[in-house]
Amino acid sequence: MSSYYPRTKDLTRTRKSLTESPPSSPSPTEKNYRHDRVSRFDSIGESATDKSLGRTSSYTRREARLAALNKQEQDSTAKDYKKMYAEALHENAKLKSRLQESKQELAKIRSQLEKVTQRHDTISERSSVLESEKREKQTLEKRVSDMEDELKVSPCKNSVHSLKWHLFCLRHKCCLICLVDVFSTKNIIILIVLAGTSSQAPFTHSK
Repeated sequence: MSSYYPRTKDLTRTRKSLTESPPSSPSPTEKNYRHDRVSRFDSIGESATDKSLGRTSSYTRREARLAALNKQEQDSTAKDYKKMYAEALHENAKLKSRLQESKQELAKIRSQLEKVTQRHDTISERSSVLESEKREKQTLEKRVSDMEDELKVSPCKNSVHSLKWHLFCLRHKCCLICLVDVFSTKNIIILIVLAGTSSQAPFTHSK
């Protein structure tokens, strides 16, 4: 018990002396170490700040570049749309003018076709009339030849006179039929009718 007490008393004194003694000045090596450590921390902090600022500035520049590119693309797109719209209007105007020209050309072709159709109808009608008149002429010529033969055989004067008159009228009709190219069909029919009436008048007078 007595031996334990002095030992604790010494420990207490030692602790007290340590706490009461002033702090010892650091050695130059410790100073340099601390300075290097502080400067390293400062440089690390500055480098981190610089890096963050650099990242921020690069991000800002990138955003500005992207915004400029987007604006250029929008402007070019708007210009392209305007150009395409103008080209579409121009093409539409050209198509309208071509359509108008095509309509006019179609109207001309239709009028020409109608004229050709009318001409063809007239020619066909005229050819049919000519064909019928040709047959009538042949019939009349045959009648003339038959009457001439009858005139040669018949001895009666009155019948001879009447036959001569009929021959004259028939020949006159043949001459009228030959003038188809000069007169129209209606005029020829009127002339034939007039010739028929004129041929009947002397025949009744002779009776």
